[in-house]
This record gives sequence, structure tokens and C-alpha cells, in this order.
Amino acid sequence: MIHRIQFEQWVPAGLETTFLFFADPRNLPRIMPPNAGTEISELKLVPPTGGEVADSTRHTLAGEGSEIVTSFRMFPFLPLRAKWIALITEFEWNHHFADKQIKGPFKHFHHRHEFAADTRNGAPGTLTKDVIDYDAGFGPFGRLAGGLYIEPRLRRTFAYRQNAVARSLTAAPAPRDNQLL
Repeated sequence: MIHRIQFEQWVPAGLETTFLFFADPRNLPRIMPPNAGTEISELKLVPPTGGEVADSTRHTLAGEGSEIVTSFRMFPFLPLRAKWIALITEFEWNHHFADKQIKGPFKHFHHRHEFAADTRNGAPGTLTKDVIDYDAGFGPFGRLAGGLYIEPRLRRTFAYRQNAVARSLTAAPAPRDNQLL
């Protein structure tokens, strides 16, 4: 059975800056909770086409067809690591990108990242939205695990991510002119 969970966050950074931050998979370990021990094992990047960024930046982004291989601790209190292979299935500049699990702990996992320019209290920023559809598998046991472990862990993970993203993007310097076009 597919479950859906969504998270939204407003960050006081421009749309382009926010999108580029998320589209660079090298930022993933820095926004994941430390107890997950997330590490990138391999990147097979397919640079996205279009967009107004320098080629040096373009080649660090995960466009459609990119594979991102990570490992992490499924249970933070155990040293065992799990492998996760994600495939970028959609990419639209400054709007959204999506990935799906090719190999990992779920029977089905699809994550869509959405971005929109949004002004709050007169301050320009970006509204980010994460829409996750997942199925743990294992029938009734998976549904039980979903309610007791998976969904609470996703909520904790995204609460951490939101704080880490806000810190990273607030502290991030504005792009230099030579990083654009």
C-alpha cells in the first residue's frame, strides 16, 4: 500500500540558489541527521540541459537519468549500513525534480522536490515542498512498521533537514557573476 507524506519549508534564499543547492547531490550528507551516517558511495551524474548556469556548475548537478548511490544506517543505534540507489526521473529547472529508489529498504519510494519563489513579510525567498510516496512492503508488517517507525523517522529526518537547509542557505554566499551563464 502506497503512503504519502509531505513537508514544506520556506527559506530566505532566492529560487535559483535554493534549486541549485538541492540539485547538487553532494549537499545530501550535510542535510541528513548525523546519526544516519549518510555517505555518497557513487555518483553517475547526467548534467541537466538548459538553464542559465556555468558548465562547471552544471556538471555537479543531478539531471534526469543521474544515479546517486548512498549508504546509511537504517537503525542509528546499529553499525550496519544499507545501500540506497536513487535515479533522477524528472528535472525541470527552478521548478522540480524527482527521484525514485532503484535499490533500498522500500518496496516503492518516490520523492518529488518542488520549488517556488515566495515572498514572506516583504522578504524574498523560496517555498520548498517534498512529496514522498512510499511502500515498505511486507504486507501488514510493513504497514505496522510504517506507522510505528518509518513515518516518525521521516518526520524527524525532515525536521533536521529543514534546520540544516535553513542554516546552509542563510550562510551561503550569493552566486558570483561567473557562476551564472
